Amino acid sequence: MTLEVISQNRSFGGTQTVFRHQSGETGTPMRFAAYVPPQAEHGTLPVFWFLAGLTCTEENFTTKAGAQRVAAELGLILIAPDTSPRGEGVPGDPAGSYDFGLGAGFYVDATVAPYAANYRMRSYIETELPALVAANLPADMGRQSISGHSMGGHGAITIALRNPGRFRAVSAFAPIASPINCPWGEKALPGYLGPDRSAWRAYDATALIEDGHRIPALLVDQGLADNFLRNQLKPELLEAACAQAGIGLNLRRREGYDHSYYFIASLIEDHLRYHAAALA
Repeated sequence: MTLEVISQNRSFGGTQTVFRHQSGETGTPMRFAAYVPPQAEHGTLPVFWFLAGLTCTEENFTTKAGAQRVAAELGLILIAPDTSPRGEGVPGDPAGSYDFGLGAGFYVDATVAPYAANYRMRSYIETELPALVAANLPADMGRQSISGHSMGGHGAITIALRNPGRFRAVSAFAPIASPINCPWGEKALPGYLGPDRSAWRAYDATALIEDGHRIPALLVDQGLADNFLRNQLKPELLEAACAQAGIGLNLRRREGYDHSYYFIASLIEDHLRYHAAALA
């Protein structure tokens, strides 16, 4: 499949590129950002995936997190996909809200019309995009790790739980810990998947762990000044599920930090070094 280069910039000796391609899963053009560090001149490199949150595109992490400098030092390829399909004819929220539809794909494969035709972000992230990365970039797909923010943190953890052994490290920034138990999820999941709550559990990290899915360890940073902490994120539910399952969760509650990319930029180096150690 052909990748179209939308933009390309030199950064810390490597190359930051935004690609566009026609997706068979979503039926739309999709964009993703890829940072390839200078070490790629000498061979393939491990891959760090970052999934963004509500309203975001591939641009948010790429331009705001400040990850390229550390990735260049550590020799990590950074992949930042979009959060949902976009384009003419792709249905959004009829009410025009930010937390459903365009920019709010929740990393699910929708089953309800009219969303089922395009909203297939689970299959796009789990299957289609990794194949494209493997075919077009100097990526060692035997060494992958995954992280994300908010809705993307939910996506990262659930994808890792559903694909045991694929990712050597998993982390998240302020993830939606249990979408079936918060307003964002209680709106999005029935909208994409219908009213059967049992179908929602495949897209809920806490529920997946309760249902027997496992990863060895998980790093989560959560700001205590986050406006969404109490009603939407609920890390205590994930904490309880991990404790019950024996998953090594390192949940670091950070005084004064909110939900913004200032929070991510402050801690991304720490996360990248955590991932690099596991990917070595």
